[in-house]
Amino acid sequence: MSISKLVVGVVGAGTMGRGIVQLFAEAGHELRLFDTVEGAAVRGHGFIADLLRRAVEKQRYTEAQAQAVMTRIRPVAALQELAGCAVIVEAIIEDLDAKRQLFGALEAFVADDAILASNTSSLVVAEIAAGCRRPGRVAGLHFFNPVPLMKVVEVIAAVRTTPDTVEGLRRLVTDAGHRAVVTADQPGFLVNHAGRGLYTEGLRILEEQVAGPAEVDTLMREAAGFRMGPFELLDLTGLDVSGKVMESIYKQFQQEPRFRPSSLIRPRIAAGLYGRKSGEGWYRYEGQARLPDSGPARGLPPLAAGLKVWISREAPQREGIVALAQAAGVEVVGEMPEADLIVLQPWGRDASSACVAQCLDASRTIALDPLPGLDKHRTLMLTAVTTPAARDAALALFGSDGVPLTLIGDSPGFVVQRILAMIVNIAANIAQRGIAQVQDIEDAVKLGLGYPKGPLSLGDAIGGARVLTILRNIHALTNDPRYRPSPWLQRRATLGVSLLTPEASRT
Repeated sequence: MSISKLVVGVVGAGTMGRGIVQLFAEAGHELRLFDTVEGAAVRGHGFIADLLRRAVEKQRYTEAQAQAVMTRIRPVAALQELAGCAVIVEAIIEDLDAKRQLFGALEAFVADDAILASNTSSLVVAEIAAGCRRPGRVAGLHFFNPVPLMKVVEVIAAVRTTPDTVEGLRRLVTDAGHRAVVTADQPGFLVNHAGRGLYTEGLRILEEQVAGPAEVDTLMREAAGFRMGPFELLDLTGLDVSGKVMESIYKQFQQEPRFRPSSLIRPRIAAGLYGRKSGEGWYRYEGQARLPDSGPARGLPPLAAGLKVWISREAPQREGIVALAQAAGVEVVGEMPEADLIVLQPWGRDASSACVAQCLDASRTIALDPLPGLDKHRTLMLTAVTTPAARDAALALFGSDGVPLTLIGDSPGFVVQRILAMIVNIAANIAQRGIAQVQDIEDAVKLGLGYPKGPLSLGDAIGGARVLTILRNIHALTNDPRYRPSPWLQRRATLGVSLLTPEASRT
């Protein structure tokens, strides 16, 4: 299929349909917009014209450029007026019967080589194609909102979709300046599938009372470098929407433990705590502005005179902790029984089990997360029996140089370790199952979810062997199969190669 200039049809003049029309018209293609609601296509045309008018006012477009785009868009009053389109994208309601009826009607008059694409976000594309006379020309083409700004599009190959159909859509999207990622027709496709780790593990941490929503979000932003934490994102997307996606992906993957939803979701949906759109979710909002937390800010306790600290020889950042203690006037002792405070830095273990493993006094122990380093944001973890005196001593010491810190309850893998390890593991399993190629996984997550790196690159930054250690230790402590490591991850970590290394060719 040549993409120099195509006639592209879009069915559905809602938010997604209008965005798709604008994207392809800006790329130079001729667009035909249809909607079953009388006047909706004309209103959609006017909506795009208003957007471009504002773009001209902001000098992002010239008047001539905006006019050229608008001349390429034509609203049509009958479905049959899409007969000459080389590609037709449906952006109608998320209903299988409605989509199958639409594609059946289109097949009565479109050319045999015309491509029919569905913007479905959750339906199995093969089930849509099954009602078609030529299922090989049917594929998913999943855009994200707002379409012109979200630079990734999923091209979903159903089991009978032909390679020519996939390649034609991939080139069409690429020509429009977006990144086309090709994914198999599996639950959640690629972006929603890869995003399960952040949401489900954040919720699991909250279930276990390790930390509150604001603390988890702060750690993911300030310690891990994410733009938003899981609870901020849930409020943005709407818990009613995200909750359904979590349930759907879990069920479609045959109750795979990695995707297990949280029991915290249903009561909050029942209470109407959807997030920004309802004015309250995990946080409270006025319009789109988040209101400040109502709880009082907790100051740091004073540093006690004569404090003695013992730092585990196995602590990865022992030298930095020693330097911090010395700068604060705290004595670092060589014998653990002399210490008022014991400091550990475990990978994937909780503080209590680490104390047992090293025969340490858990009542005087605090654990410090080694993953983010000492300079960004520090996470301190209590054992089950850490005394208030040891807790306050740790807060005073580790807050003495002004670096922000967060205190959490005992947890295998702290917060950042747990969430990042789950993100990496799920991405590795996507690669293992051949749902998408490595680079498509990387780009889809960066562009579609806004993570600071692709998930496998995050794993490389931590170290594949270390991610494997975190998962194995959490799995050993919890006996929960959600933490079992992917074979893709295990092989690469064991060999000491990058997690970005593709499978060796069998041909």
